[in-house]
Amino acid sequence: MYTGLKVMATTLSAKRLRKELIALQRDPVENITARPLESNILVWHYVLKGAKGSPYEGGYYHGKLKFPPEYPLKPPSIMMLTPSGRFKPNTRLCLSMSDFHPETWNPMWSVSTILMGLQAFMLDSAPTLGSIETSLGQKKKLAASSMAFNLTSPLFVQMFPEIRCMRLVRVSGLGQPGKVSRVQMVEECRGRDLEKTEG
Repeated sequence: MYTGLKVMATTLSAKRLRKELIALQRDPVENITARPLESNILVWHYVLKGAKGSPYEGGYYHGKLKFPPEYPLKPPSIMMLTPSGRFKPNTRLCLSMSDFHPETWNPMWSVSTILMGLQAFMLDSAPTLGSIETSLGQKKKLAASSMAFNLTSPLFVQMFPEIRCMRLVRVSGLGQPGKVSRVQMVEECRGRDLEKTEG
């Protein structure tokens, strides 16, 4: 459970986002991991796991949501940081649930609904500001190299240790069927010198 928040919930936005964090911890959304910075609850980082059967399968896509102090009355900005072949990295995305379109924003939407919408839009080919066009082959190649890219980011490594850990387990072969349980894999991974394992 992620409990290291240093920002006090003194505003409507902070209170709402704390509730959303608790809801995500209690009822995680498949293929989505999201949490705020410990130092600022208005800035969230997420990882979308590429959908099976799509060109993004096997990919892990790190991105950022920046919520305004007026949230949930106003929408967040949305960025993807990992190259995907669908969105230009480090660029605000123009989506109906982003700060580009406050007129279509619904205050009932949450972090999870925003990220599910982003996940669905990623599979669409409709152009928008911040999107790019690439071949299926390029998308697959970027999916295969996405984790290596993410692991160059100290913030990703710090915020998503469980994703990094599961990659190490997969690379080490501990995840072979019949060898060890998932719990044992994670415990083994945590017990290793992670820096040496990746080198």
